[in-house]
Amino acid sequence: MRFVVYGAGGIGGVLGGRLLEHGHDVVLIARGEHGDAIRERGLVVESPDATTTVHPVVAAHPSEVDWSDGDVVLLTMKSQDTWVALDALADVVAPTTPIACVQNGVANERMAQRLFANVYGVCVMCPTTFLEPGVVQAHSSPVTGIFDLGRYPAGVDETATSMAAAFTASSYLSDALPDVMRSKYQKLLMNLANSIEAACGSGFRGSDLATRARAEGVEVLGAAGIEFASDEEDTARRGENIAMRPIGGVRRGGGSTWQSFARGARTVETDFLNGEIVALGRQHGVATPVNEMLQQVARELARSGAPPGSLSIDDLAARLPPS
Repeated sequence: MRFVVYGAGGIGGVLGGRLLEHGHDVVLIARGEHGDAIRERGLVVESPDATTTVHPVVAAHPSEVDWSDGDVVLLTMKSQDTWVALDALADVVAPTTPIACVQNGVANERMAQRLFANVYGVCVMCPTTFLEPGVVQAHSSPVTGIFDLGRYPAGVDETATSMAAAFTASSYLSDALPDVMRSKYQKLLMNLANSIEAACGSGFRGSDLATRARAEGVEVLGAAGIEFASDEEDTARRGENIAMRPIGGVRRGGGSTWQSFARGARTVETDFLNGEIVALGRQHGVATPVNEMLQQVARELARSGAPPGSLSIDDLAARLPPS
């Protein structure tokens, strides 16, 4: 099994690096300055315990990969970039190629299934940072993260079991689950606070606005008849395994949306996080004013190139419509 990691940012870069370190065959698809830096100097993976440099095969586009039977694609880009990536893949690989969505949100698997027959969901519990070309950071140690996975929409097969074994052998925890989307919907509820962290700072993930956004999410999933793992299940799975520590004396600045703002990205994934709840709410007649506001504000801030922490929590709350 060769892993083609498509989108070698924080999650993909660390995952590709760890797989390489532990003897697995890996190709990274990375574009721009990041891809150039990896080709020239290797991929630097920093962690609380050590800094390693690996030298993977790097392609800028799927058409540059020498594809073969047994390849598994790990999609690790943000959700707003998934369809373009899938479209490029469909031009060069067979529709039976396994596609694993190692991504936040729950829309990627649906997109992948339009073009590919063997789609896998992966629930991402892995604190990483990507702010500098050629350098990624893994903040949890000694377990790098948890990547439970399964077929989409449900089931376990030999490919899922083999992926889980490879991840487990590469410093992750990974189980093949018959109902992985339950875990991904629980993670979606957690990710509803990403926009608040990006707009106001990491100290506000536990704010009243975050609580209200999650409550809307729970109500919407209930109305839609969508099951999700309980908080107790999530806490038990994480346990003491996700243990974030400083790297070089510096703590992690923020999550994936925060990092998009910090890099000056003009698009963010919140249309597939808060926006997922908004869409389901509209379909099932559930009002979602907090998530609608957070989705819109995140879009506005990204389009303007605003840095993380540009708004106060009061500024954000003031954007809510009168109740």
